This record gives sequence, C-alpha cells and structure tokens, in this order.
Amino acid sequence: MTDGLELGDVYGATIERIKAQDEGKRRLGVAALMWVSYAQRPLSADELCHALAVEPGAKYFNAGNVPSISTLVGCCQGLIAVDKETSTVRLIHPTVKEYLPIRNCIFSYPHDEMVGVCSAYPNSEQIKAPSTGPSAVFHNQAFLEYCYESREFHEQECFSC
Repeated sequence: MTDGLELGDVYGATIERIKAQDEGKRRLGVAALMWVSYAQRPLSADELCHALAVEPGAKYFNAGNVPSISTLVGCCQGLIAVDKETSTVRLIHPTVKEYLPIRNCIFSYPHDEMVGVCSAYPNSEQIKAPSTGPSAVFHNQAFLEYCYESREFHEQECFSC
C-alpha cells in the first residue's frame, strides 16, 4: 500500500491472481470467497470444506472431494483467514466484503449456488444413513447444521436479487 495503490487496486490484483490459478484452485478460491462472503453466519473450517465438496445433484457425498483448509486459504490468495480461537473462517478485513459485490467480478448467483449445495448435502445417501462410529458421523455431517439453519435464508435472498 506504500507504493500508491488503493485498497480496491490491491483487492483487484488479488482477484486476478485467484483467476489466474489452474482451474481447480480457481474454482476453490472463488467458491470459498463466495461462501465466506455470503454465508448467513460464520462458517467453521469443517463446514466450509464440506460445503465446497458438495456436488449439487449428486446422489452421494464424496468425502474425497473435501479440501483441506490450508488449501482453501492458499487458493484465496490471502483474502480469507481462520480464526484460531473459534476455528471459523473469515475475510481478512471487512472491506473485502464491501469490495466483492461492488465489483461483481467473480460471483454469478451466490445464493442460488448456496441453496443448491444446502439442498444436496442433506439428501446425499451418506447423510441420510451415516456410517457407524463417532468420527464417521462427525465428518459426514460437518455441514448439516448449517444447511438446515440457512436454507430458507438463502432461498429468500435468491428471490430478492
């Protein structure tokens, strides 16, 4: 910032770096920014990772698609961070949340996408009939609470856009 760049220029350059990554990293970076920016409440690292692994319309949740939180932070080029005390994911500064919608540079219909994910996750076969054992249930249902809490919120936001 000392070289005369304004905050918007810095965020714009960071968005361009996200877009310039390979397709998988670009997709994860954009999706993570969308979820962190538009979620009804702060998401835990596990919730965000599971949200990004959901394939809308798929019958099965593929746990192999769940990215690590360190991968997501890297794909976002420093625009998100994990709060160590609460394990929630947040934008690095409130001005990022202000910048993204104004520029409308990377999100098409965020609430539509979020409704699709929040509808698909609870309907996957593994969530309907989870594996036995405490760790299997936890990992399979990390995102379930958010889906039930927020589906109505995101549906209302879809119609207001």
